[in-house]
Amino acid sequence: MVRLRVEFTTEPFDLEQAPPHAVVAREVVQGAGLDSVDVGPFGNTAEGGADAVLAAVGELLRRSLGAGATRVSLQVNVVGEAGA
Repeated sequence: MVRLRVEFTTEPFDLEQAPPHAVVAREVVQGAGLDSVDVGPFGNTAEGGADAVLAAVGELLRRSLGAGATRVSLQVNVVGEAGA
């Protein structure tokens, strides 16, 4: 199975506190059962099997846009084969 890494940010930014759309996006990837998740104030990454990452991306988009995001920037990269 192919492994993927997704890097994403949600906007608008708020430097004082994480806006609801950012919190929701982080909750999605943290609860998706991915192999690694790194969340930060200016960007987030998550990695896992292709099916899990793609499902998380779909949920992330639906929920963060629903929570007020006006833009979601993401990049998905193939990083290898699972178990390789």
